[in-house]
Amino acid sequence: MSTRIEHDLLGDRDVPAEVYWGVHTLRAIENFPITGQAISSYTELINALAAIKQAAALSNNALGLLDDRRTQAIVAACEELRAGKLHEQFVVDVIQGGAGTSTNMNANEVIANRALELLGHNKGEYQHLHPNEHVNMGQSTNDVYPTALRIATWSGAQQLLQAMSVLRQAFADKAEEFKDILKMGRTQLQDAVPMTLGQEFMTYAVMMGEDELRLNEASALMLEINLGATAIGTGINAHPDYAPLVCKQLSAITGIDLITAPNLIEATQDCGAFVQLSGVLKRVAVKLSKTCNDLRLLSSGPRAGFGEINLPARQAGSSIMPGKVNPVIPEVVTQVAYEVIGNDLTVTMAAEAGQLQLNAFEPVIAYSLYRSVRHLINACHTLTEHCVKGITANRDHLRALVANSIGLVTALNPYIGYAAATDVAAEAHATGGGVYDIVLARGLLTREQLDAVLKPEALTQPRLEPLVASANDKA
Repeated sequence: MSTRIEHDLLGDRDVPAEVYWGVHTLRAIENFPITGQAISSYTELINALAAIKQAAALSNNALGLLDDRRTQAIVAACEELRAGKLHEQFVVDVIQGGAGTSTNMNANEVIANRALELLGHNKGEYQHLHPNEHVNMGQSTNDVYPTALRIATWSGAQQLLQAMSVLRQAFADKAEEFKDILKMGRTQLQDAVPMTLGQEFMTYAVMMGEDELRLNEASALMLEINLGATAIGTGINAHPDYAPLVCKQLSAITGIDLITAPNLIEATQDCGAFVQLSGVLKRVAVKLSKTCNDLRLLSSGPRAGFGEINLPARQAGSSIMPGKVNPVIPEVVTQVAYEVIGNDLTVTMAAEAGQLQLNAFEPVIAYSLYRSVRHLINACHTLTEHCVKGITANRDHLRALVANSIGLVTALNPYIGYAAATDVAAEAHATGGGVYDIVLARGLLTREQLDAVLKPEALTQPRLEPLVASANDKA
């Protein structure tokens, strides 16, 4: 294999001649064999890095610090990256020491070597265009990396919001489909009072909608960037007009309304926005898991469980039990939720561990947020397409459960009194008889009165006036 010689602080190294990365990336490959997952898998991060380098080149050119020829080559290389080219050249591990320096240098080297080719030079001929002096001009890892992470995370959050919206609508559609199906509600897994299956499914849609609002709020915090802060927020080695100009250029390139943090020293060391976003992702995960637990419970059986709804059969459920079908989609979504909850703890500890003017642990924050966002997107799509859209209701079974439930007696309180209702419930529990029949047999209400009280619309919503005269009124 042919090589080229590159030099850094530690000396000379042979770098494969055909690659676009250089000696700094080579050392990172050797130093951080941690996850086996390269940053090439994080498309949004690479695109964000390319946009930042492009904005920086244009800004430095406008300030008279970078000549037109080099600027045009850097911009062209960045545009290629943003179009999806050369992503395989981003080879450093997502978890790395150095506060993201290896990721920043991987980007600098790839952009520099591609720009050199566009200028008619060979890779590694950095005397013509240098990764640090030109591609990284006016920058530091400490403002480039967190800015890229914020842009990438914001982009991922927008995709997650879309996936959540589709899932919310799927639940809302089911709520409409099931709006006339009466069932028993439950508290603490015990019979409570009647409701409709549509009301039950609408709660899942409402919960998802609430979390969309919270995620939208948290993702907005990603739009405040520290680009121009350079090393610790003082802006050393950057032009005085660089920070506002590069923010304007970056906004134009990405189409995102970014703002420069009012205090760049604070913004360079503070990871609070990542903590807040991670917390909202945990909230989404918890709600999804709760919903999936409900779906598994409501569909349990098919004959020895609740058996109120049917989830779409996706695959055979057992290697030993013929005919068994398991709720595999809610199960996988719940596992994603557990992962996101764990990732939130990682983000929390990494943010807390930053010292003084920089947090060195942003790579694991980036990795954790990336996995949480990406896996939640996939989980929402999977739950929507492979589960929720295909759910059906067991109408006859639900009707029978309501008719046989002791919980019906609660609806009779205003008409026969609490004491009489308690006696009816006790007899129903002891004998297995139905509340309807016991009330009728005791002469507490007529059949017409019972039918009026136990109409679905009377059982599932508040009402101003009693439907029949109460026992107290009769007395």
